[in-house]
Amino acid sequence: QVQLVESGGGSVQPGGSLRLSCAASGMIFSSYVMNWYRQAPGKQRELVARISSSGGASYTDSVKGRFTISRDNAKNTVYLQMNSLKPEDTAVYYCNAMKWFDNYWGQGTQVTVSS
Repeated sequence: QVQLVESGGGSVQPGGSLRLSCAASGMIFSSYVMNWYRQAPGKQRELVARISSSGGASYTDSVKGRFTISRDNAKNTVYLQMNSLKPEDTAVYYCNAMKWFDNYWGQGTQVTVSS
């Protein structure tokens, strides 16, 4: 059974940093595209960052230059390093694994950016 478990969320002041982790099990991790999504209260879930099975990364415009997605296939883990955090980054962040018709989600981790 596939499981995605996020960790690393929390509360931070504007300008601060957090690193999210997503540990995967029950799947051939290296073959999946891994994504980080977020959903703020009253808003639709949006794709924040994506990393392909070969390591190519892409980002939504609002986080370019501040967030970095990476993966460690030996540890079956994907990361999201978030720097220069802003109040508008406040959301529940979800890990997602995607391959062909397979689509798996983690339970989410809360990130709150507030002074």
